[in-house]
Amino acid sequence: MSTKLLVVQVAALGAEFSPPGFRTAESFFPAVTCTAQASFRTASAPRGHGMVANGVRVADLRKIMLWEQSSALVEGPRIWSRYRAAGRKAGMMFWQQSLGDSELDLVYSPAPIHKHSGGMIQDCYAKPAGLDAMLRKKTGRAFNLMHYWGPVASHKSSAWITDATCAVLADSQFAPDLLFSYLPHLDYDLQRHGPASRQAKKSLDFTLQCIARLKAEAEARGYQWLFYGDYAIQPVTGAVFPNRRLREAGLLETRDIKGMLYADLFASPAFAMVDHQIAHVYTRDAAAAAAAREALAGMPGIETILDRK
Repeated sequence: MSTKLLVVQVAALGAEFSPPGFRTAESFFPAVTCTAQASFRTASAPRGHGMVANGVRVADLRKIMLWEQSSALVEGPRIWSRYRAAGRKAGMMFWQQSLGDSELDLVYSPAPIHKHSGGMIQDCYAKPAGLDAMLRKKTGRAFNLMHYWGPVASHKSSAWITDATCAVLADSQFAPDLLFSYLPHLDYDLQRHGPASRQAKKSLDFTLQCIARLKAEAEARGYQWLFYGDYAIQPVTGAVFPNRRLREAGLLETRDIKGMLYADLFASPAFAMVDHQIAHVYTRDAAAAAAAREALAGMPGIETILDRK
């Protein structure tokens, strides 16, 4: 019988939080969600798959777009391509950049509708037909995106995803042979309260409960399993502001709208896309690149400046 496998990424499960039986491995750089997931699914480095951050720069539009979900943003073959070619099925739940991937038989991912008049309609993208209805019925509730991101994000997101993943594994109509899932909530409390906090310990305990339940369900359904962490959260003090430095150097232009400053990326020779402890600096030409390097070189916390064509 061909192997069936459940792969679960646990956000912010660094070495210091690893339970007994987990092994330490080096993450990709930069160690952020979209980059780590893209590297795993392609078995390649960021320079190969192109997902170098949680955001992307759309050069033709001169825009920075964060948390875009199109699978086309991740270049290169998937690690399950030959597996599917042999007649097996693959699915992905709550992994980034999963929408539109023709090599996935099952997809479930947040896909809200942002209304032009303001506000949001909560929804999830579901493939194949009937998956959303099944998950709502088996879990007894719809997925609440407010528990997944924003100020009230909490362990309730991982609780629902655990319920939903178990429901998929147990359903012969929908269960793929290879299923990727995700537990997000540990990251929230580590960032809010710090990795040494009481809240972090409580959050880790709940994470281990989710892992135990997913392992038990996977084994009961004939699946092997792999749980892994993508990055660690470290205690930090202070912050640096590269875009302020670029503005002071005349490289980042702004627009004053109703007393608030907005970046003008159409007119700016250079700007930084800041993502946790990493900043990608985009420049118009070689002269702007040299000026940006000079402006940022003496900035506290700037350890490495890399050129990339």
